[in-house]
Amino acid sequence: MVDLEGGDVLEPYVGMEFESEESARQFYVGYARRVGFVVRTMQRRRSDIDGKTLARRLGCNKQGFSPNYKCTIGPDQKPRPSAREGCKATILVKMEKSGKWVVTRFEKDHNHPLVVTAHGFTTPGDKDKKIEELTRQLKIQDQLCASYRERLLKLLSDVEEQTEQLSSKVQVIVDNVRKVEAEVQHLSCHQ
Repeated sequence: MVDLEGGDVLEPYVGMEFESEESARQFYVGYARRVGFVVRTMQRRRSDIDGKTLARRLGCNKQGFSPNYKCTIGPDQKPRPSAREGCKATILVKMEKSGKWVVTRFEKDHNHPLVVTAHGFTTPGDKDKKIEELTRQLKIQDQLCASYRERLLKLLSDVEEQTEQLSSKVQVIVDNVRKVEAEVQHLSCHQ
């Protein structure tokens, strides 16, 4: 797999090790951003003895189906469709006896289009950053557009000037041809 800059995207693989649950989560979230989906924390298995987390499953936020396929929000109780589409993309990491966290399951395939952006803005929290970046790009494009417009107007002005000069030269030629034709006709009449 290749990211937007043309480099390889390191994907998770079964047997991949991490120092902690958090480092495994951060890796998967980073991978998800580069590939174009948002991570949702799915399940956690805890030890019955001390309550420590033993395994964690993370997946695409479109994984599964919502129990209520439509939920209500706000005081007006407007229905909102679920974002879940039954996607199966997940990763399962388990803590080994060594204390390392190991990927024991990785499902790569999504059943929906992925949304990859230039800077990995794929989460709702990045919306403001995305808006700022797009606003900045729009300003640059506006400046380029203004510059191109000035160049185009200058070019059109130059073309008009050249057209006028050419037109006056053509008119001189036409006048000269008419004079020559008139002289030729005058000479042919006198012979």
